This record gives sequence, C-alpha cells and structure tokens, in this order.
Amino acid sequence: MEKSEEKKTDLCFAAAKNVIRECSTPHGLFASAGKKGYNAVWSRDSMISMIGASIINDDKFKEVFKQSIITLAENQSRNGQIPNCVDKWSERKAHVDFKTIDSSLWFIIGNYIYKERYYDDSLLKKYKDNIQKALYWLQSQGGDFVGGMLYQLPTSDWQDAFPHRYGFTINTQALYFKLLNMIWDIDEAVKLKINVNNDLDDSLWNGKYYYSYRWKNHNKYKEIGDFFDSLGNILAIVFDLADKDKSEKILDYIKKNKINQPYPLRAIYPPIKRGSKYWQDYYLDCLAGKPNHYLNGGIWGYIGGFYILALVKMKKLKEAEEELEKLATRNLNGNFPEWSHPVTKKHYGGLQAWEAGMYILAYECVKEGKVLI
Repeated sequence: MEKSEEKKTDLCFAAAKNVIRECSTPHGLFASAGKKGYNAVWSRDSMISMIGASIINDDKFKEVFKQSIITLAENQSRNGQIPNCVDKWSERKAHVDFKTIDSSLWFIIGNYIYKERYYDDSLLKKYKDNIQKALYWLQSQGGDFVGGMLYQLPTSDWQDAFPHRYGFTINTQALYFKLLNMIWDIDEAVKLKINVNNDLDDSLWNGKYYYSYRWKNHNKYKEIGDFFDSLGNILAIVFDLADKDKSEKILDYIKKNKINQPYPLRAIYPPIKRGSKYWQDYYLDCLAGKPNHYLNGGIWGYIGGFYILALVKMKKLKEAEEELEKLATRNLNGNFPEWSHPVTKKHYGGLQAWEAGMYILAYECVKEGKVLI
C-alpha cells in the first residue's frame, strides 16, 4: 500500500467510527444520520452495521448494538417475525413494518455475533424464546419440504423495491446457511448446501455464479433470475456456502465484468432495462427505474465491504488492499453515501451506518489478513 493511500484508508477508518457514533441513539442504531437521515431502527441495517463496528472494543458501540437487538426483539410479531423497521421516534406516524425475510435472519445472526464479540450471552439468554420464535417463523417459509431451502415473496429482503425476485434466492440461502452453522444445526446446514449447489431441480449454481433466484420448473419453462446478485454471491463465499472452486469463479466473474468498478460493488449485473424479461412497470416508481441507479446496478459500499472480506478469505490480500483503497476514496468523497452511480461517480445520500460498519470490518480484516466474522 502506498503511504498516501495508507493514510486515506486510516482517515476513512476514523471517519467510519464517527458515522456509527452519529447514528447511535438510545433506541438503537439508526440507518443513517443527519437531518435527512433514515431515523429509525432497521433490522438488517443495524445488525450489519454493528456486526462490522463491534470488531472495535468500544463500550458505546456495545450499548447501541444491545439496544438495537432489544428494540427489534420487543417489536417482534405474534407469529415470530422480526420487524423490518421500527419507526417510533420521527415526525412520521409511529409504526412497525415487516414484509421481509432477511430481517429475522440478520437478527438471529446479530445476537450470536454480539455474544462472540463481547463474550456476553445475556441477550441470548434474555431473548432465547424470541430467537426460537423467529427461527420457527423462518422455517415455516419452506424448510423441510423444499430440501431445507427458504423461499420468499418478491421484494422481501434488502432489495425492497427492486428487482422482482422470489422463491429461492441466493441472498436468503447464504444467510440461512450462516445461521444454521451458528446454532449448530449441522445436519440442516449440510442439506441446504447440497441442495443449493447440486439439486437437479432447485440448485442455484449455474457454472459461473449463483442465480439471483429460482422458483418452479414448468417442463422447458423455468422461473429463474440469471442476473448477477452481488450481495448474495459474496455472502455465499464469506459464509462458506460456496466451495473454493465456486468462490474463485464468482470472483473471476466480478473482475471480468468490472462489477467492482469504479468502486466496489454494483448491486446487480447487468442492470435491468425496460423491455427486459425481468422488467416490471412499478420500477418506475422508485430510483431503480433507470439502469445504473440505486438498486439497479448502482454501487453500494457495504456490499463492497463484504466483497473485500471475500477477497481476504480467498487469500487475495493485495486485491483486498486495492479494493479497500477504492472504498475509502468513495466513502470520503461521498460522506459514506447510500449509493453511487457507476458511470458518473455521483454519490447519493450520506452518513449511512452500514457503509461505515462494513468499512470498519473490511479495514480490520485486511489488516489482520483473515475474515473476522
């Protein structure tokens, strides 16, 4: 690493810690700070952010991680689902919304990471029943009768407005695989891994990367999303759902198609255009209606953080350093933006918690030369 670039990555590390502090509240971690910030507690945003930031020994970080878990647990649905968002402290009408599957997955993973980071099992004990109810809810979304895989409705994960993917998604299977290993349900984890990688009807692997989603087969007609979902594929590497050969092919696909350019990492590839078989007119009602915008091929730095973890995992340490430098440049120039345009390099939003949290984790993983999750 060049000396000037080393300073840039260090500056970004310090700035990332400040962003987490700015997003911290007595209710938990808000998704972003500032007057126009997302001033509510989202399950995935708070858990991803604090899974990253908790690598630092900071009592205030521990407290906001704890309060995030408490807020989510105490607003759990009657049937066990963890809320997508708890919005009770803004000028908007207080409400709790659900409609996502990954909120429950990240909540359980976050609880176990909290225990690992702080050697503190008090929350696992206190919310044992909540975690079990969340697990029951998850396993009612498929589970045993579909080979251990979980299925979902359209737009029911972090990509909550685009694209129209459903059924078995790689993002959800990767998270579920991590969860099963954390709770030591090894038999279910093995079954899930076999089906995701090898099942004749439901496998998500296409020889180069994992499909974004697939659902039913109708003889020669198949419901498959063959565009590249960056987060799902990267999580498959980081969480060991993909073996070494598949991991190398995924990383090769990213480099070949410049999905990590100009910064890591574009949310999907290629962007979905009007007229595509994946197009839905409701995309026009959000920023993703234009290619290279927002979820439709825009750059999300928190996914870039996970990408750096994948490079470290595969011992591509020089590449990991280079990507960390690019991510630091983006975060410092854009004030930790929500997303960036891959062509114009324009940044949108700012002071995003998960951009900061994942930068912190990526920085520490590069420094230690190993994945710390």
